[in-house]
Amino acid sequence: MSLWLDLLGCEIRTVETPTYGRIRVAEAGPKDAPVILFQHGIGGHLEAYCKNLVPLADRFRTIAFDYVGHALSARKTMEYTPLVLAEQLRELMDALDIRKAHLSGESLGGWVSGYFAVRYPERVERLMLNTGAGIPIVSEKGRADMANLMELSKKAAGLAPTFDSVKARIQWLIHPKNHHLITDELVNLRLRYYLMPEGREVSPLVNRMLPRHDEFLIPLEEIRCPTMLLWTRDNPIHDLECAQNAALRIPGAQLYVMEADGAHWPQYEEPEEFNRVAAEFFGGSGGRA
Repeated sequence: MSLWLDLLGCEIRTVETPTYGRIRVAEAGPKDAPVILFQHGIGGHLEAYCKNLVPLADRFRTIAFDYVGHALSARKTMEYTPLVLAEQLRELMDALDIRKAHLSGESLGGWVSGYFAVRYPERVERLMLNTGAGIPIVSEKGRADMANLMELSKKAAGLAPTFDSVKARIQWLIHPKNHHLITDELVNLRLRYYLMPEGREVSPLVNRMLPRHDEFLIPLEEIRCPTMLLWTRDNPIHDLECAQNAALRIPGAQLYVMEADGAHWPQYEEPEEFNRVAAEFFGGSGGRA
């Protein structure tokens, strides 16, 4: 199925923010429904949530967006950190007239969401860290996985992206049993974003967040909203032991491990299970009351 068929029923537009400029958003659902803000990973784009926005729109106002420096949002020459992107999230919520929302972020999106929940607790209802970054790496496997990611990123730095290199990165994101989901359309979409002239200039600035990971660990003990860590058994970065340790440090948090096979994109790889769990959690079931 095409990404664009998955997104039928969404409104896709740009929103202007005071500091970060143009932000592309995709939105579905009633304007007066509880809001879920979905946030993608580093080097990603809102299409990572194309299989979740419309299915959850019967109960929620669902919104995914491109971070500044990514895809079709403004590509600004600046320092990129999770704290900076948390401020972008605040400005976007203000621009959309959203006072309070549920947050769901994968990888970088979880990292940013965790920081936002600590900095602006009055603006967060419930928090889902979906294979999120920004948590301590506590296992040998976790440290090896991070070193591997750093090496892959280092090798890719300065090289013009190609269809094959982008496909290899998406294969890293997705469990081998789900590689049938890696279509030419998905690869070419990401490749087009990477080949945009402004993207070639800004992407190295965005990627500098990776080696600074431990400098910006989420202060997990300070999270006060109901929180779920949604994980897979085969996450290629931040393994399950890392998630188990993080869940113990967040007051009242719960850990949900996907039953289906998945890697770093469970919301895309197994959307039926992900959407069911998200609807239950954001609808008020599970997590700390």
